[in-house]
Amino acid sequence: MTHREAMERAWRLAWKGWGRVGSNPMVGAVILRDGRVIGEGWHGHYGGPHAEVQALAQAGQEARGADMVVTLEPCAHHGKTPPCAGAIQAAGLARVVFGAADVDPRARGGAEVLRRAGIEVEGGLFEDEVRAQNAVFFHRHAWTGRPWVAVKLAMSLDGRIADQAGRSKWITGEPARDWVQWLRAGHDAIAVGAGTAAADDPQLTARGDVQPQKPPLRVVFDARAELPLSGKLATSARHAPVAALVRPDAPAERVAALREAGVEVIQGMGLATWLGALHARGVGSVLVEGGGKLAGRLLDAGLADRLYLIYAPVVIGDRGAAAFAEVAARALPDLRRWRTVGRRALGQDTLLVFDRP
Repeated sequence: MTHREAMERAWRLAWKGWGRVGSNPMVGAVILRDGRVIGEGWHGHYGGPHAEVQALAQAGQEARGADMVVTLEPCAHHGKTPPCAGAIQAAGLARVVFGAADVDPRARGGAEVLRRAGIEVEGGLFEDEVRAQNAVFFHRHAWTGRPWVAVKLAMSLDGRIADQAGRSKWITGEPARDWVQWLRAGHDAIAVGAGTAAADDPQLTARGDVQPQKPPLRVVFDARAELPLSGKLATSARHAPVAALVRPDAPAERVAALREAGVEVIQGMGLATWLGALHARGVGSVLVEGGGKLAGRLLDAGLADRLYLIYAPVVIGDRGAAAFAEVAARALPDLRRWRTVGRRALGQDTLLVFDRP
């Protein structure tokens, strides 16, 4: 097995931490001796052993003189666990190849620690894929003042998210819907617009096989405080947190009614202010699941970082609801192309993943 093949294996292992590692990055590690895997591991849950330590434990004494391939630069600080750079040094590894440099100011610097100890270190292998995998982690340390925002839409081939009667259940099939439950588990908050909350009456919970380290906050972009009090969100707010993002001039009686139901009301003037308030509340990532107007406004304002677009093999027609509504017209020479970071089949449906350029 080559270093690149080992990095791809480590990258796949890292995904096992999805939804479980909290604010930490997902990391995978593989240890090679003469091209043979002698140990591997991944960061499985917040506060648990890191990928490097797991791989070293599996390799045992064979690790001495071997190569470690790890998706992220080994940490150099003592947090909930001892520094991985120290464990690598103690194990006597000859070489470490990592994908992306650590950007956490508390933990970075492991590569230099290892070099000073006489261990050969190489970085940058599979870096783009590792950074895309841990986009939330890298965004968190970019000091933007807002959460990382992903927009997920299930749509027809002609870009419609509902038919002319407003029906959206179900455009995509069961495999796609199961995958969305997995996707939800990796975000701090799941959000919809007020129209979607009223029309679909969603629960906005992660109900898949992955149980997140912390259940996502349920959020409604609700400028006029119109969230139905009899809906699933409001009636369950005292058991699982719900936040409504409203304007300061929303009707006072509606705001009071939401608060009486147990809904947290966050007031502000528009998308950027609301997202800043969520960030201040500790929300590092938001998965927005519609509708088309909210998706279009986030896109238009430059506030969407990733698009998860699931296409079903159907055509709804021009009277259906557009996936991205109210987006300002732009001339073709002025367009910026999104970067494709993922493609996969979900049953008969197709997922495309794009990151903002």
